[in-house]
Amino acid sequence: MTHEPQSRMRDTVLTIAGFLIILAWMRYAQGLIVPFLLALFLAIIAATPVSWLKSKGLSTPLAVILVLLVSIALGVFVALVLSSSVDQFSQSLPAYQTRLEELLSGVDDWLSGHGIKAPESGGIMDVIDPGQAMGFANSLISSLGRVFGNLFLILFTVLFMLLEAWIFPQKIQAIFGNNSAMVLARFSDVIKSTRQYLSIKALMSFATGIIVGAGTAVIGLDYPILWGFLAFALNFIPNIGSIIAAVPAALLSLVQLGPMATLGVILVYLTANIIIGNIIEPRYMGEKVGLSTLVVFLSLVFWGWLFGLVGMLLSVPLTMTVKFASLVSDETRWLGILLGPGSETAEG
Repeated sequence: MTHEPQSRMRDTVLTIAGFLIILAWMRYAQGLIVPFLLALFLAIIAATPVSWLKSKGLSTPLAVILVLLVSIALGVFVALVLSSSVDQFSQSLPAYQTRLEELLSGVDDWLSGHGIKAPESGGIMDVIDPGQAMGFANSLISSLGRVFGNLFLILFTVLFMLLEAWIFPQKIQAIFGNNSAMVLARFSDVIKSTRQYLSIKALMSFATGIIVGAGTAVIGLDYPILWGFLAFALNFIPNIGSIIAAVPAALLSLVQLGPMATLGVILVYLTANIIIGNIIEPRYMGEKVGLSTLVVFLSLVFWGWLFGLVGMLLSVPLTMTVKFASLVSDETRWLGILLGPGSETAEG
């Protein structure tokens, strides 16, 4: 009897140790895992137009190749449009930094003239470092470029995933036999929920990018296409993505156009966030996420630590996948309930 608690504790410790070793390996191997994750979720999205083309009489290989060709053409067009803006922004960065230093120096003088003492060593620039502020904007834009640095590897992986997807049920049948129906049903739920979330999120992010791009163009801010794309991409990051996307544009508007125009830029981002993020998106997203608010935020931190920017972009669908997978087994069902908003407790 005394050996049973010790054995249970030993198993628990070994399980935790194994989990930590796996996490350490995944973080070390993120250069290999991240392109695979991107390819996986792109394949999930691309499966919808492939299915539609198949329903119109096209063969599976032809439908897959057609969807990939359209995706490549769209990606090349976006890259060509963005590349000049990114290069010009990077080249102009030193001038923007100098201008920001001048503005902060003026603020420091104004505070001193009104009897407000800033830190003696460097004034307000000790609190706001212009180099770090503009460097953050440049590193954010560069990091998005690195995400798609393995574009050809990602596209080839998507190609083979889509070609294999149509024979996947046969493999499940061969592996699980009589239990294959249950496994396929659960797997179908995971794919369907993930596809719905990604599709709706992509449409909402696209609308956000259009609003931001058009708004900054009307105000007269340089590189409006770049800010629209940044708003589109970072809108996939829950809770803080829209805030992060607004920082570089707000800094540039302060340098280029002044404080009043900066308020206008901030208003554009707030308008997009309120209309898309708080009114339209919840109406169409509904309960498709199936995660508690706390879990959404913690998943952002965890997957961001594990896989960097891609982990932040895919934090919600990755956690949704973990949740659905954990609900398959009675032994791990507690994890699915813990990740969910609480509705599962009423079911069971």
